[in-house]
Amino acid sequence: MIGKRIFALCMFLLCLNTIEAQGGRETLLQELDKTISESGVYDALKHENIQKIKNFYAPVINGPAGNNKLAVQYDYYQALYEEYKIFRFDTAYLYAKQLEDIGTQLKDADKIMPAKIKLMFVLVSAGMFNEASEVLKEIDISRQPDSVKANYYSLKARYYYDLADFVNDQFHTPDYYKWGSINLDSALIFYPPGSFESVYQHGLKSLKMDSLETAYADFHSLMKRKELSQHDQALVTSTLSYIYLRRGDRNSAINYQVMAAIADIKSSTKETFAIYSLSQLLFQEGDFKDASQYIEKAIDDATFYGARQRKVQVSSIMPIIQSSQLNYVQREKKQWIIYAGVVSLILLLLAFLIIVIYRQNKKLKLAQKIIGEAHEKLHEVNTRLQHLNDELHIVNNNLVDVNGKLEEANKIKDEYVGYFFTSNAALFQRIEKFKTTIEEKIHYSKFSEIKYVVNNLNIKNEKEELLKNFDKAFLKLFPHFVEDFNALFTEENKIHLHEGELLNTDLRIYALQRLGIKDNEKIAEILEYSVKSIYAYKTKIRNRATVSREDFDKKVMDIKSI
Repeated sequence: MIGKRIFALCMFLLCLNTIEAQGGRETLLQELDKTISESGVYDALKHENIQKIKNFYAPVINGPAGNNKLAVQYDYYQALYEEYKIFRFDTAYLYAKQLEDIGTQLKDADKIMPAKIKLMFVLVSAGMFNEASEVLKEIDISRQPDSVKANYYSLKARYYYDLADFVNDQFHTPDYYKWGSINLDSALIFYPPGSFESVYQHGLKSLKMDSLETAYADFHSLMKRKELSQHDQALVTSTLSYIYLRRGDRNSAINYQVMAAIADIKSSTKETFAIYSLSQLLFQEGDFKDASQYIEKAIDDATFYGARQRKVQVSSIMPIIQSSQLNYVQREKKQWIIYAGVVSLILLLLAFLIIVIYRQNKKLKLAQKIIGEAHEKLHEVNTRLQHLNDELHIVNNNLVDVNGKLEEANKIKDEYVGYFFTSNAALFQRIEKFKTTIEEKIHYSKFSEIKYVVNNLNIKNEKEELLKNFDKAFLKLFPHFVEDFNALFTEENKIHLHEGELLNTDLRIYALQRLGIKDNEKIAEILEYSVKSIYAYKTKIRNRATVSREDFDKKVMDIKSI
């Protein structure tokens, strides 16, 4: 039994967390429907427990008579009463009467008074207030222990509260509520402080006195307790539902009432108010289907328990719910007819749109095909244009290169044409002067001086002067030639000119090559060297370079003029 309670508590707390975190009414209602469908299983467990009690006490009950047997019978009927008090009214009433009879036979007030309190409980639960009032007059608890006194006063408080709800008028109801609160105060004196009953009754009193926050705090603290039975859970959650309803939170009120109904079914409680209250709340929310289903369950439970008050109370609302459900179904039917007409029109419109879209789609595909073909042709044209652009770019680069070379050739031509005419003019002047001097010496028969004049003509100096003029003209065109040329060698292999030198033989050979004179014979003729010497010079220079022979010649030709 303890294991079942722990399992039930875990499931209960899981449901509670779901409520607080998500407000999952739909999940809870599904759980309630499942629990209702399994109510026969829980009732079978109740009957099984009852049978276990009967089997346990059978040897003594069926044994010989005696005072000891009466005491055991009292315990036996009390155990059965506890199983039936919220399960079946008539059977619980029978066992309460038998408890009273045994107490009378034993002349034991400690057994008679608790039996009368149990009898009063089933009468109040069944709504038999007149009968309960008669029993109430017979109860004397003056010599009873505190636990009996506490149960008595709490039951008496319930009697007045239920009577107030039953009468529900402006004349008697306030007095009944007042007497109920007075008896609750008395009960709280005898309950152990902090016990479930003490906190529950204190919260109930606060609720009846409209102290909602105090009542909420009490019942919410009870929800956190781990030792609650299914029946205790049903009491707490049902009352919390009422508190939430008073606070205007209908969603939480419904959720907690669903939890109470689930706990009632699992504990086989037929004397229940939870599922009836739930059906009323759902009816007010417009959920006629669930309200009708749950009110039928409430009627079945009230009929099974045998509570006349509850059957009348529940049956009175049943026609209202069913009538509202019928009206709701009729309205739904009309709405569905309207919806069907609207949907039919929408389907016709949709069919028309599908046809239009299909035709447009065909046109679109045709246009896409034409555009695709045009795109392919355009791509081909663009490809051709790209090829032409590439070719044109190459031609332009070649033209730029040719123009550069032509410009350079023109500069060289202009410079060296000028150099040629200047040099030749100076040479012609010297030749003219030499000729005049010879003629003059011959005229005056100064033949001995002719030799002196001829010997005074220094061909070597003339040649050096010619080379100097060449160097000047070349460096004017290529002022950075020496630096750029030396950049092709390591530091130790660079050409170092003597003071006053503009170019030396090594540099002049490649200066002539840079001017476009690549034939070794012509270079040898200009510089007055043999062809082998020119070849030897070139080989020596290339071998010292940091680049290959082919790259060396190319880099020399790449040296820029001004």
